[in-house]
Amino acid sequence: MKQNDYGPISGSSIFSGISGQKAIIMAANTRITTVAKGIFRAAKETDSAVFMELARSECDLKGGYTGLTPKDFADKINDAAKEVEFDIWALHADHITIKKGDPVEIDQTRQLIDAQVSAGYTSFAIDASHLFNFEGKNVREELEQNIQVTTELAKYIKSRMKGKDFGLEVEVGEIGRKDGHGLVLTTPEEAVEFINALYSNGVHPHVLAIANGSTHGHIYDDKGNVVEQLSIDIPQTKAVAKALRDNNLKIGIAQHGITGTPRELINQHFPKGDIIKGNVGTFWQDVVFNTLKVYEPALYQDIQEWTLEKYRAANPGKKDKQIIDGNCKFAIKEFFKELYAVEEDTEDAIQAMAYAESLVFFRAFSSYGSASLVRKTIP
Repeated sequence: MKQNDYGPISGSSIFSGISGQKAIIMAANTRITTVAKGIFRAAKETDSAVFMELARSECDLKGGYTGLTPKDFADKINDAAKEVEFDIWALHADHITIKKGDPVEIDQTRQLIDAQVSAGYTSFAIDASHLFNFEGKNVREELEQNIQVTTELAKYIKSRMKGKDFGLEVEVGEIGRKDGHGLVLTTPEEAVEFINALYSNGVHPHVLAIANGSTHGHIYDDKGNVVEQLSIDIPQTKAVAKALRDNNLKIGIAQHGITGTPRELINQHFPKGDIIKGNVGTFWQDVVFNTLKVYEPALYQDIQEWTLEKYRAANPGKKDKQIIDGNCKFAIKEFFKELYAVEEDTEDAIQAMAYAESLVFFRAFSSYGSASLVRKTIP
């Protein structure tokens, strides 16, 4: 299989191609797309399939907090893939989040999906996990609105794709949600009930995002320092995967919130093959900002000062470094022109760092050679 334009392939093709393999496919949230060429170069060198993605909050019809619309993002990632000449990648709409589920929000979501389809997206993640009914008398009642909204939007995507294959991710547990006892984890019963219900409705997702102890972005100690994320509950993740298999539900798990997770832990302890998609987002933002600290300190200083001025009042009691770290993503749109007009040596350094770090991720994920496996399954 050879593509001349190096455009994205269906997410379903990637998931089908790695079926049965002990591998995780990296999904990179490239909020600043300068990192994309470095990631693609590493993917090409290691023969690793990859997803390139942004969430609704990052990239919507108004540009989200990255300043990128779906078309803008698609154009930049397509250009990077074409320059590198890499072919086994999917363009993924991460976290198409629905928080209310009312008609207005559903209509707005349809408009976003329309734009993503028009831009050439080949994979979609519907996240209606916020629609959890805490008053439900049983698991089905707790999940019912999530099931209904996920079904409706999945069928809408299918109608808009007009017969083209696409990848589909769904979400049963809200990532990072806490109660009085700490992080709330998805149970095997919830996962099975959710996927069985979707199957009954004619929706067959390829991958399921669960709440298993991860959080998006960084986590901090009481002094505001970034610390390693060690909260992912691997036994619970394995239990969910086993329950899905035992019920003949052929679906892998998407691991969200990997930034901060030691890669030696991923390599040695993640249940690869149960987890088949691994989202890495804030990490790539860090690559850019850490490079700017050295190569363009004046721009980095401007970003720091803007972030503190904008968000200090809303974060009482937090150290400046935590306020900057937790909110600097919102500066991407504010400094869009500057971030995409850095000096050539700055851009080269960013791409080199992204390349090197991607090599380590692909190795930790055991995804070396996965692109060739996918190519063999594509007519």
